[in-house]
Amino acid sequence: MITIVIPTIGRASLARAIPDGVPVIVVEDTERKGPAAARNRGWRQARTPWVVFLDDDVVPGEGWLEALIRDLADLPEDVGGSQGRIEVPLPSGRRPTDAERNTAGLARAEWITADMAYRRSALEKVGGFDERFPRAYREDADLALRVREAGFRLVRGERVTRHPVRNDGFWASVRFQRGNADDALMRRVHGPGWRSRIGAGGLLPRHAATTVLGLGALALALAGTRRGALAAAAGWAALSARFAWERIVPGPGTPGEVARMTVTSVVIPPAACLHRLRGELEVRR
Repeated sequence: MITIVIPTIGRASLARAIPDGVPVIVVEDTERKGPAAARNRGWRQARTPWVVFLDDDVVPGEGWLEALIRDLADLPEDVGGSQGRIEVPLPSGRRPTDAERNTAGLARAEWITADMAYRRSALEKVGGFDERFPRAYREDADLALRVREAGFRLVRGERVTRHPVRNDGFWASVRFQRGNADDALMRRVHGPGWRSRIGAGGLLPRHAATTVLGLGALALALAGTRRGALAAAAGWAALSARFAWERIVPGPGTPGEVARMTVTSVVIPPAACLHRLRGELEVRR
């Protein structure tokens, strides 16, 4: 009835993600084509009515398989997918870091393939994942929207999967801005209202204003327009400080975290805009 598909890039956490008592297809993304391509390879090998996608850094909860079977049993034919409930264990005794809060957001995200079951017939009808999405970002939302557009409903199950927080380093939040390129593809495929349809927000307009003010301050200074340069620089500093403060206040307030938020809050706006511009150029090709 069920096949598990797990794409992996060789993380040591993979062993904890593999549940017992059910066929599992592990697809190693050796060519770095991305999780969308790896999952397509996996589900096309499956011969069961349901295919369950797990990430290689999750831990299925106790009794997960039994709960999964209950989630999928007797679902109407118009239900094309069932999402598991994601729990993110956060540290006790202190406020979470920016990285921990970002991971905790997965618990509220819709239709993410950290734990997402699809009817094989629904995957066949829409052609599976769109392999133009090269990262573990938006490829699952794109699939969910296309499955719903094909006439299927998506529901939430009761099974629970834990998603531990990884330490991805000082610049992780800057690297994550690469996803803005994928947002350009989402807009091209699903139209300007795609964010509301998956319950996603975004700070790109504010990042664009910050970047324009920063570049404007530099250009005006080079042109010798001191008053204009100072005004633009003040606007840039205000928006940058606001962004950093919004990320610092909910956190633990340690010197390392404050330094990381301060530095990356300056780098993120232009990085986000640059990646979005790159994505817009790519989709127009």
